[in-house]
Amino acid sequence: MPNDDSAAERNRRQAESGREGAEDSREAAEHDRGSSEERRASAESGRTEAEDFRRLAEEARELRDQHREALETLRKEREDVREVGEKARAAAEEARLAGEAAREAAMGAVKATAESLETTLAAMQAVEEMRRTLRQIKDVTDRDSN
Repeated sequence: MPNDDSAAERNRRQAESGREGAEDSREAAEHDRGSSEERRASAESGRTEAEDFRRLAEEARELRDQHREALETLRKEREDVREVGEKARAAAEEARLAGEAAREAAMGAVKATAESLETTLAAMQAVEEMRRTLRQIKDVTDRDSN
């Protein structure tokens, strides 16, 4: 019977070894299941994080678009102000030219008045000279008649 005990002992060791192998396999499977859960949780966390980044990127694009629109509005307003300034400058230049023309016309009027006064003075001097001459003639005529 010693062979039977040895065979039984071998069978028992094999069974024990099989049980240990099965236990190891079960532990490995549980470990794999835990790892799979961790990977699924990690993947879900990664998807959530990616969605958050996508949402933030979209918000950033919207803000950038709003800023671009605001800058375009400011550029248009500056252009409008520049155009108004240019029109005001042109109107001021026209007013300056009109003022210059009015000044030249006033100077011409002053010059014409001065010439007219010179002519009047010359005429008055001629009249005064004629009166003197007439008085002298009258004095000579009066002397001759006496």
